[in-house]
Amino acid sequence: MKKLETYKRLIQIALSSICIALQMGIYALFWYGYYSEKMYLKFYFKGHLLMLFVYVILLFFFSQMYGGMRIGYLRSGEVMFSQVFATLCVNAITYLQMCLMVRGFLDIRPMFYMTLSEAAVIVLWTMGSAGIYRRIFSPRNLLLVHGDRPVEDILHKFGTRKDKYHVTKSIHIGMGADVICEEAENGYDGVVLWDIPAQIRNKLYKYCFGVGIRVYIMPKIPDILIKGADQIHLFDTPILLTREYVLSFEQRLAKRIIDFVCALILCILSSPIMLLTALAIKAYDRGPVFYKQVRCTRDMKEFNILKFRSMRVDAEKDGVARLAAKHDDRITPVGRFIRMVRIDELPQLFNILKGEMTFIGPRPERPQIIMQYVEDMPEFIFRTKVKAGLAGYAQVYGKYNTTPYDKLKLDLFYIENYSIWLDIKLMLLTLKILFRPESTEGVDSSQTTALKK
Repeated sequence: MKKLETYKRLIQIALSSICIALQMGIYALFWYGYYSEKMYLKFYFKGHLLMLFVYVILLFFFSQMYGGMRIGYLRSGEVMFSQVFATLCVNAITYLQMCLMVRGFLDIRPMFYMTLSEAAVIVLWTMGSAGIYRRIFSPRNLLLVHGDRPVEDILHKFGTRKDKYHVTKSIHIGMGADVICEEAENGYDGVVLWDIPAQIRNKLYKYCFGVGIRVYIMPKIPDILIKGADQIHLFDTPILLTREYVLSFEQRLAKRIIDFVCALILCILSSPIMLLTALAIKAYDRGPVFYKQVRCTRDMKEFNILKFRSMRVDAEKDGVARLAAKHDDRITPVGRFIRMVRIDELPQLFNILKGEMTFIGPRPERPQIIMQYVEDMPEFIFRTKVKAGLAGYAQVYGKYNTTPYDKLKLDLFYIENYSIWLDIKLMLLTLKILFRPESTEGVDSSQTTALKK
């Protein structure tokens, strides 16, 4: 298996290329058979090649962006969904491109049939590629090294990917570093260092690195902060520099310009949807359309976040601030729908226009909930080093009920590795999570926050 690991990336590229080639072939059939004849200008050989080239480049970009080519890394269902979603985006752009070329709307039915054909190919390709990958690469046998904290949660998460991981044995750090190092060489494909003190973790990591054993490390807060550090040199001594200012003036200016322009455009485009939503909420129970709530943005500055009301008017009549629970009976039928499709968040575009929020950043929390989180993990306050966002890293790679500690690590990764390109990437990825129901899954009914008792 270790020899095959050398060719893993090559095999993944080969499987991905097959999918791209099949989709390109389907597009070529529809382009040559219908759309090329509708163009005002006559296309010759090089023109046809250019159209195919543009389509392939777009398909490759969106497939890479949404994870449609990550065979073996993501679940088969997620690869399938990601690739279909990427194809929908590419076909929508391609249709608009061709409409611009003819200065009018073309018949959309061939594009619809083309998309269905590609979706069928993607389903077959995903099933076949996943089968080939599993046949070549068997699950990794892992040794889990843990401390006193419960390991059920991480074991459950590894258990959801039985095609990729198999935790063969768990061992407590109380056994001692020497015993653990000796155990690690008993034929395991990797070692998981799960939430253990830094001193013994570093010793185990250096040992595994030295003997060539793969290591999976669950990062702590300082690890993420250091990951975003700048590397400098003091003569011949390497130094890692972490800065007190998270975003530079130029980054903040560019971010604000993008926020204002995009929010203004989206406000105009979504105004019919917002009007219909307001009418539906008002018609259901005659209550207020909007819901205002105090949240915190950069430097713990408070502001009133604006949302379409999705719960009963008396949802928090007891005065206790709590997150939405699974099957929460406080959510109205209209509210359940608008939460599912994220329409309830649209009024926050006005918060963005006012400069209280940004498109991408840590989600704003209520002051009371922040204080509860800070009692258990003081580092949670680090999230307020940047402006709160409509969507963020934790929303793209996590869920609504992801634990606060994991959300904190995800948000800090964004803060410490900020770039305009990362913002654009997260904006595009946010489109995908709108169609993932698990991203809106509530916390347990016994919880008032995402902290588990």
